Amino acid sequence: MNISQLLHERARLSGDEPAIVEQRRAITFAELDRAAAHVAMQLERSGLGRGDYAVVFCPMSISLYAVLIGLWRIGAVAVFVDPSSGRRRINDCCRIVDPRAFIGTPRAHLLRLAVPSLRRTRLGFSIGRRMPISRRLSVEPADRSHSVCRVDRDTPALVTFTSGSTGTPKAAVRTHGFLLAQHRAIRDALDLQSGQRDFATLPIFVLANLASGVTTIVPSLDLRRPGAVSPSALAREVHRTRPTRLTASPAFVAQLVEANRLRPGMLGAFERIDIGGAPVLPSLLRQVADGASPAVVAAVYGSTEAEPIASLPATQVTDADRNAMETGRGLLAGHPARTIELRIIADRWGQPLGPYTDDAFDGEALPPGQTGEIVVSGDHVLRGYLGGRGDDETKVRAGNRVWHRTGDAGYLDARGRLWLMGRCGAKADDERGVLYPFGAEIAAQTIAGVDRCALLAYKGRRLLLVEASPRGSHEITRAIRSRLAWARLDEVRLVSKLPVDDRHNAKIDYAALQRSAAGMRYRSTSPTVSWWDSICRRTMSR
Repeated sequence: MNISQLLHERARLSGDEPAIVEQRRAITFAELDRAAAHVAMQLERSGLGRGDYAVVFCPMSISLYAVLIGLWRIGAVAVFVDPSSGRRRINDCCRIVDPRAFIGTPRAHLLRLAVPSLRRTRLGFSIGRRMPISRRLSVEPADRSHSVCRVDRDTPALVTFTSGSTGTPKAAVRTHGFLLAQHRAIRDALDLQSGQRDFATLPIFVLANLASGVTTIVPSLDLRRPGAVSPSALAREVHRTRPTRLTASPAFVAQLVEANRLRPGMLGAFERIDIGGAPVLPSLLRQVADGASPAVVAAVYGSTEAEPIASLPATQVTDADRNAMETGRGLLAGHPARTIELRIIADRWGQPLGPYTDDAFDGEALPPGQTGEIVVSGDHVLRGYLGGRGDDETKVRAGNRVWHRTGDAGYLDARGRLWLMGRCGAKADDERGVLYPFGAEIAAQTIAGVDRCALLAYKGRRLLLVEASPRGSHEITRAIRSRLAWARLDEVRLVSKLPVDDRHNAKIDYAALQRSAAGMRYRSTSPTVSWWDSICRRTMSR
């Protein structure tokens, strides 16, 4: 089944209801369906068709989803590359797929001049306004019928890029069957209901909204750095748009909590808030739950290759759970999704595994309480990357099934709940034993005044780098050493800023820390500017 057929069916069921609402424009489900059909007709008449790759550069908007659904209607494959990743990475990614077409806003067409692999695209389409060496692509609804191309479940539909341990781009190909399964998994995990109004921050979840009859509100905010969104501007947007639900990163939700302080009671307008894309600390989960009561508030764990994996309603976190997180037992992620199968196997990250027989792989599973690598399998779990690039390090074949290696360490407790211990590749493994990052980091971040921290194993030393307010820094350092005595840390260092991922502004970039540390020699420093402060500032300015 073509994924666009699901959206076409939603137009029949919820035709006059708003599908996407922007600041100055709104479009109904029926109008979006007609706009997508109009886009499909224009692309097809220009020579684009089934199996062709088209790289798309367009911000989250009505235009983006009209183009995306239009591409699927003709059996073409949409390719997305993060524009903030830099020209070299954009070029590397596009070389992998060799796109036949470029579709973008007028401003995005400047990339075609700067990126060699984009200059070679044979077809160019400019959304809304004509640009040199491109065709104008209208995304307005039109009363013209267009049939949906027939595809099977293994036909590629969407390509995004992730990087492995080496940083080499890997093309994650989502097929029509995968997207249908992912929609069902997201719908069930987030309890999407027709008529809800979602304050959209993550583009992939908008597809599930459209298929479920949920109205998507595109905020008039710069979402490229979620952690830098102005709380006052956010408060105004929520007041203006009246959303009933939100799915966002912890960095964005932290700004929402701050916005609630500026406009008390604002969080109470939400019926549901899901937080994911990065570790969700118990303190943030409790703050949101207290401010948004009686709304459903939950932490969601997933990855590019498998979304969602597990979820944790705030009401299910007990005092015993909080005590376990404060004393080094990791981060509670909740029960695995019903649509996924999850196992913990011995941590051999960096070593290819398998193939196995089903029985042999069953024997690899660790019992509850033992920490190892988290592996998952299911219809909405990516089975492989384009050209097999990256499969050896992240996939395990057992019988007829493919398991995805998340690269995350964790364990299952006696109640079947998943606990996260952090990245396998970031652990400290020395004569003192194994220390996983979340064991130390989550415990430290429950101490007042600690904003963020990162465990770094460097030249046999266990270092904890801590973002904290300079006020009371000595007391914070003493509190960390006291509470984390069991971690046997060699050093606790306060730094002004730690490097985090560009997308969610919340996940520690351990590889960047290691690269910076390896490139600098230890030297004595003044009390005001430490060696590690220099490392972190250098990394953040890359």
